[in-house]
Amino acid sequence: MLKRLSLAAVLASVSCLAACGSSTGPAATATPGEGGSLTVFAAASLTGTFTELGRRFESAHAGTKVTFNFGSSATLAQQITQGAPADVFAAASPATMKTVTDAGPTASAPAVFARNTLQIAVPAGNPAKVESLKDLTDPKVKVALCAEQVPCGAAAVKALDAAGLKVTPVTLEQDVKATLTKVELGEVDAALVYRTDVIASAGKVTGIDFPEAAQAVNDYPIAALGTAPASDLAKGFVDLVLSRRGRDVLTKAGFQAP
Repeated sequence: MLKRLSLAAVLASVSCLAACGSSTGPAATATPGEGGSLTVFAAASLTGTFTELGRRFESAHAGTKVTFNFGSSATLAQQITQGAPADVFAAASPATMKTVTDAGPTASAPAVFARNTLQIAVPAGNPAKVESLKDLTDPKVKVALCAEQVPCGAAAVKALDAAGLKVTPVTLEQDVKATLTKVELGEVDAALVYRTDVIASAGKVTGIDFPEAAQAVNDYPIAALGTAPASDLAKGFVDLVLSRRGRDVLTKAGFQAP
């Protein structure tokens, strides 16, 4: 009888330790092989490439779900500093990444993974006959630009300053995708957007190179955030972006290697 009671007591203690340990101990951090949820905030110009990399990451890590928030880097940085839950931030400029790092430490030092340059995007057929950056100064040519506070807008300002030109846009958009859409819909005659977005348009617009773009190249940094709920998954995704496989996807889309 005593032996049976003792055995029952031991089993009860083990059961309690297992149950109590799982409920009161520190939450386990998912590793890249265990599945889980990963939230990535990324510049709008990364929509195509990061969606592809997200699929590859999910395929390589069974049970993992990658959720993206694409938009203006400046807006995303503001959301992160205000407490939006994010594991990884990929920005279209070091300046917008600095907004985040100044607000708190990142789990890993920001690393530049790609570079991007501007092109003049015009609708199919180029109805306004735009051939150079100077043509955008013609008041008859309707131009769309990104707002100056977002990376594509800051790059446009640099390029125009380098050319000594002033352009009066008919609209200022909050990210490069919105700017490109104005061209695709024929609402403007031209816009300054990234080369990668022209490629992603799949023929809806035509890209025109101009020499001053070399003065306004944007570096793209990425970092796992210090407050990342899924820290191991965040590191794994950053490693994928920085890897040869990640670079191949980015290069195919028109990005330059850093």
